[in-house]
Amino acid sequence: MKKSFNYVDGFVLPIPKKNISAYKKMATLAAKVWRDHGAIDYVECIADDVSKGKVTSFPRSVKLKKNEVVFFSWITYKSRAHRDQVMKKVMSDPRLAKYMDPKKMPFDGKRMFWGGFKPVVKF
Repeated sequence: MKKSFNYVDGFVLPIPKKNISAYKKMATLAAKVWRDHGAIDYVECIADDVSKGKVTSFPRSVKLKKNEVVFFSWITYKSRAHRDQVMKKVMSDPRLAKYMDPKKMPFDGKRMFWGGFKPVVKF
């Protein structure tokens, strides 16, 4: 069965290699929370075939350090309005409270970037 979605949140962030396990634990919980509140899909990907480009690249985008790896992630929703409803619930969910403190995140949130996107090609 094909899952239908019309809005995507995308994330790119650097994870210290020593924190990959902790990040995966946090991401697994986050996936459950997002799905419990209605997200259609939640996907976390670790860089496998990315190189540092001369001008732009995933590593350059997050000022990747030698001991880090890039993660690329996305969450899908029915619509932007649906995303906004889900996000409101997620941000107040007590299961994620300990990860809302920047000191307790297993990555540097200042070098993470994200945004919401409307699909223009889907098949």
